[in-house]
Amino acid sequence: MKKLVLAFAMLICSNAFAIDMLGVYPTHWWVGMKNPKLQLMLHGENIGLYTKFTSTNTAIKIEKVTKAESKNYVFLDLNISVAAKAGVFKINMSGGGIGVEDVFFELKPRSKENGKTRIQGVTAKDFIYLMMPDRFSNGDPSNDIISDYRDKTSNRKDKFSRHGGDFKGIENHLDYFNQLGVTTLWLTPIIENDMPLMSEWGNNVAGYHGYWFTNHYEVDKRFGGNAGYKNFCDNLHAKGMKVIQDAVYNHVGNHHWFALDPPMKSWFNTSQGDKAPNHREEVFYDPYASQVEKAQMLDGWFVPHLPDLNQQNPFVANFLIQHAVWTTEEYGIDGWRVDTYKYCDEQFMNNINTALKREFPKLTVFGESWVNSTVANAYFTQNNMTTPFKHNAEGMLDFQSCFAMLAGMNESYGWLTGVSKIYTTLTQDVLYKQPMNNCIFLDNHDMDRVFSVVDEDWKKMKMGFNWLLTLRGIPQIYYGTEVLMKNKKENTDATVREDFPGGWADDKAKENRFTKEGRSDKQQEAFEYISALANFRKNSSALTTGKLMQYMPKDGVYTFFRYDNKQTIMVISNTGINTFKPDWNYLSERTGGFSKLKNVITKTATEMKDFEVKPKESFVLELVK
Repeated sequence: MKKLVLAFAMLICSNAFAIDMLGVYPTHWWVGMKNPKLQLMLHGENIGLYTKFTSTNTAIKIEKVTKAESKNYVFLDLNISVAAKAGVFKINMSGGGIGVEDVFFELKPRSKENGKTRIQGVTAKDFIYLMMPDRFSNGDPSNDIISDYRDKTSNRKDKFSRHGGDFKGIENHLDYFNQLGVTTLWLTPIIENDMPLMSEWGNNVAGYHGYWFTNHYEVDKRFGGNAGYKNFCDNLHAKGMKVIQDAVYNHVGNHHWFALDPPMKSWFNTSQGDKAPNHREEVFYDPYASQVEKAQMLDGWFVPHLPDLNQQNPFVANFLIQHAVWTTEEYGIDGWRVDTYKYCDEQFMNNINTALKREFPKLTVFGESWVNSTVANAYFTQNNMTTPFKHNAEGMLDFQSCFAMLAGMNESYGWLTGVSKIYTTLTQDVLYKQPMNNCIFLDNHDMDRVFSVVDEDWKKMKMGFNWLLTLRGIPQIYYGTEVLMKNKKENTDATVREDFPGGWADDKAKENRFTKEGRSDKQQEAFEYISALANFRKNSSALTTGKLMQYMPKDGVYTFFRYDNKQTIMVISNTGINTFKPDWNYLSERTGGFSKLKNVITKTATEMKDFEVKPKESFVLELVK
């Protein structure tokens, strides 16, 4: 008898004929799920020749068998009753004149910690740290190169190559995040990217960033694999921290096993072939839009090596939905950031969000759409607009507030310029059901680094940090921004994705940004400033759950308040050219009854009557009676 042992205790026993490298997806499941339905994808050479599939467990029924266009696939629709017990059960495959096979599939008990120490959701009480694992820290050099993978290179001297960062390297610095005031880590995708070097913009690039999936149920071994990720998530949760995983539903790498061997022609969007989308999200809510341009937006391929998934195909949709549920339960992640949200089928996006929230009520999902307006940003989340389609995402990456803050730091004040852009952008929060669910940021892995954007001006940078950590929403900082890492994109994203100094054993101690000794005076000032403000924010009810009131900018001075019945915080920034003294009578709606202003960084208090703000100064102040 031939036996093939597969991942997660799943195996095949053969009496006469063996299916080579049979894959079963999901690889395992759980009893006690709120949705009793499960669709198994069986993938193996000629598996479609079998004619009979039988469950040997009476609590698990096979309700439907679907043969794909490819004879290498079969889909089984299961109904797992509430009476089903954890353990391994058998599916018998027979008929077709090719013998008998048994598939052993495991059902596990669900975690009792869901919603307690794991899968807690991410809210405005949190502070997110976004990083690219390959570029943060290398804790295990032995996994830098995996001999079974197509790309067998790791070269830190090449900005387009992999550099060796991994989960172990991140874990080595958990105390660093705690010191900084970070509560949540968001990693760019960690799923296997077994792709060769690909040509992008004239460069041979590795999939170090993680957006080229080749096997949904495998975590990339160069990061630490499935076991390493499980350990990583468990360790973060044990430290009281949270994890956000990056989802990509729109496309996969062209070396994904189901791209190399598609189940059916409609698995991918082929109407656009390898043509790019038009990148105009307006087509979804424009009452005058053409169908041809909407189709191009949905079906276009970013680049030829990223096949575009057809989420209107129910088997594709089930595969993606079940994988998202599987990952959440398997690793206990607290939230999903969904890449390329606006390029995905709208009903599919609502369906996957609904499925996740059904199983994990506290889970947070927010989408990523680089859009041109607040209307567009609000369209893709729960909103107050009347539109033909209503999205159900809780929040979005708030590019409009990002652009507004960048303008506030860099542009001269005017009616619609400079800090006026922050004011006018926030006035449009009327479009959102809950703007506090939006994730706000100053830069990320697709943008110029913010310290370079402000021409390395610390006063401007400090102003931006003040806004980031006090405005409404969930603040996110990009790795290295806290120690003033800089650079702009130069025909590639790689220049804004450099290694965090000190994350590799051969980095010089004097350049180790994880330590005070390895930072310049300005870098240390930035680190200490963010740390002080972020840690104050943790315990500030006004900043994490309070209301927002803003005043129209005047002479380049922008003032807003965060407040509740326990605390009032005033944030004032002077982007003008003259020293400014607030008119306390004008601000009395929020300042009445208070006499002093306590600087939350220095802890020093100033009489309100004596307070003034010089040009380029910005303060976060707690009002004291």
